[in-house]
Amino acid sequence: MQGNEIIRLSQRAKEQLIWLKRQTGIMNWNVLCRWAFCLSLADPRPITDVDDAADSSVEMTWKTFGGNYHEVFWGLIKERVRKEGLKSIESYGKLVRQHIHRGISQMVAAGGVRSILHLIQIETK
Repeated sequence: MQGNEIIRLSQRAKEQLIWLKRQTGIMNWNVLCRWAFCLSLADPRPITDVDDAADSSVEMTWKTFGGNYHEVFWGLIKERVRKEGLKSIESYGKLVRQHIHRGISQMVAAGGVRSILHLIQIETK
């Protein structure tokens, strides 16, 4: 993905992010999306039935999403694409969005993240 490529999220993900912002005090979409992306990547199961619509006003460039670590995140998604046997570079953007959506859903499931500390504990299990 190029630095100016746009990642757009679903309306449902936007609503979940608003809830997560209130719970954690993390005010930037991109930071929460990075956590969600990593949480989803830690799950070895392939992505299935993830609502990855891009129908909300939440959008960010790849470089905004990844920040100073955009190349690290790019390497992580390339490795996941390799593991899942995907061939098309066009599938990278969709897979990134699907992982963000799945991770956000995981963060709000079963009572959801209650604080930054709780978020860290989920990530380090």
